[in-house]
Amino acid sequence: MRIQYLALSLACVLILSAHSGLAQQPQPTAAGLWQQVDDATGKSQGWFLIYKNSDGIYQGAIAKMFIPPGENQHPICAKCQGDQQNKPSLGLTIIKNMHRNGMNYENGTILDPRDGNVYNAVMQLSPDGQQLTVRGYLGIALFGRNQIWHRLPTSELAKVDCAVIAAHAPALLAAASCPAAHAQPQRRAPVPRARPR
Repeated sequence: MRIQYLALSLACVLILSAHSGLAQQPQPTAAGLWQQVDDATGKSQGWFLIYKNSDGIYQGAIAKMFIPPGENQHPICAKCQGDQQNKPSLGLTIIKNMHRNGMNYENGTILDPRDGNVYNAVMQLSPDGQQLTVRGYLGIALFGRNQIWHRLPTSELAKVDCAVIAAHAPALLAAASCPAAHAQPQRRAPVPRARPR
């Protein structure tokens, strides 16, 4: 009887320690590379790089575009407002000011670069961290539209323009196998001044 009691006690301790180990593992975040797929065709519509800025706020930029042949391969956001007006669509920050609340991201906005409209937005990460539901809306979240994005493996960063990664998530440059030149902004050599005669 005593041996059974000891065995049962040991089993309980092992189970509790396993659960406490699981509880200490950090939750996945929305940071990383995501793909939006067209539901009808199954083809990729775009890749997005979500990152946490120095203020702890999550933002997202267009990381890769899949533009059909015959269309402008280097579009700009002509209808954007402010400092993003006429900027290249590639690398454009479209998700701004997302505040993390567990697996939810709130109080943000999302830009539609096709028409320059900015919508309120929320995001929800799946428990396994592999799907991100992005919802843009006007007024209240009930009247909005969801998009499901799928996480891409870190190895796919090698297919993203290094300039985009350097501008938004420089910590990922090594994972993307980007040249060291992208690690810091290029500095121009000082121009020698002519001496007055």
